[in-house]
Amino acid sequence: MKEVRSLLLVFSSRKMVALLFLGFSSGLPLYLISKTPLQAWLTKENVSLGAIGAFSLVGLPYSLKFLWSPLLDRFVPPFLGRRRGWLVITQLALVVAIAAMAFQRPSSGLTFLAITAVIVAFFSASQDIVVDAYRTDVLAERERGPGASVFLLGYRIAILVTSSLTLFLADRMPWQVVYLLMSLLMFVGVVSSIWAPEPVLRYRPPQTLWDAVKLPLVEFFQRNGSLQAVFILVFIVIYKLGDSLLKNVSTPFLLDKGLHFTQSDIAFPTGLGIFAVIVGTLSGGAIMTKIGVNRALWIFGILQAVGNLSYFALAVVGKNFPLMLTAINIENFCAGLESAAFVAFLMSLCHQGYSATQYALLSSVQGFSRDILTAPAGAWAQATGWSLFFLSTAIAALLGLLLLPFFAPWNPQPVLISRPGLDDDEGEDVWGRK
Repeated sequence: MKEVRSLLLVFSSRKMVALLFLGFSSGLPLYLISKTPLQAWLTKENVSLGAIGAFSLVGLPYSLKFLWSPLLDRFVPPFLGRRRGWLVITQLALVVAIAAMAFQRPSSGLTFLAITAVIVAFFSASQDIVVDAYRTDVLAERERGPGASVFLLGYRIAILVTSSLTLFLADRMPWQVVYLLMSLLMFVGVVSSIWAPEPVLRYRPPQTLWDAVKLPLVEFFQRNGSLQAVFILVFIVIYKLGDSLLKNVSTPFLLDKGLHFTQSDIAFPTGLGIFAVIVGTLSGGAIMTKIGVNRALWIFGILQAVGNLSYFALAVVGKNFPLMLTAINIENFCAGLESAAFVAFLMSLCHQGYSATQYALLSSVQGFSRDILTAPAGAWAQATGWSLFFLSTAIAALLGLLLLPFFAPWNPQPVLISRPGLDDDEGEDVWGRK
């Protein structure tokens, strides 16, 4: 009973509530600039399919955010502190930039819409840099699992809003009004950033821009050792590779390229799968409070392989609606578990003095796997057949486990490491150790 109370106190603490809303603020702009809402708006305005596809390029700042992340470590705004100050700046900029998109008319020309979308992507990527650093700095070691899951919950809710609610509203009002309403939702982040507790700054920020660029790399390799640092980077590339490969072709597999389900057939299971991800993410955070991040990486990595095998079973059996529904939800639930552990692990790798730069670099390494290594997935599936392809993705999901003994061994007990974070200004010992 005491452990349940401690867990509830963790999830209901001030920093966790703040992370929920900051996750929402972080996820909100993503779909507005390249995914469902913008694609639907441009389609309704009779924009060519080629131009709609080219709009995916406006998301380039997300892949390049490590280039300016040292600036956000080096300079401290004159209000609200190093993390919350930058959060408010980027969020207010997003309010203005998304509202600027609302005043564009795609049928009259795409140039200014594309420019404003790139500006939104730049400030959204900048917000992600800061919120990742904030999450890393503010959470104590045993709070990383719950913190990662709560943040990802807010992020998923934002994606639901921008992928579903926007379409519902667009049938009842012009797209310009929808985007204006979405810009106002960014004030959720502004208010949360002002209210959120500021991490205690126990390490002096870099004093020059060159230090902000150089020291994060030097510190990472010195702290871990060159060989172990290389193992960690390789692990980051391959740990979620199996899930990314599957996700890259799962929809074509279910539709005309594979089992020939209709779009209506997969609409409900896909929507239910989003909730499975949310449940998996929250479950992962709760489980990590008991077993720690190291063990979670082992267990959730194995479960992700099991999730991929559910698609293998579907490919073997063929078109079967109940099995399709089961496979989608099992895979998404396991992906939620794995994502929670992976985000918590990335946080554990960062030093508070350089967390913005280090987290941006590490997440860019994972982005290489997600965006580049998975590109041949369609050709691979076509060459091998769906059954063998999904079996191969399950094997790929296990590859990262081979490296875990070098830096995340299966410890008998989670090792508590003193690290900089947040003073207990809430007056409670959420872990019941007092």
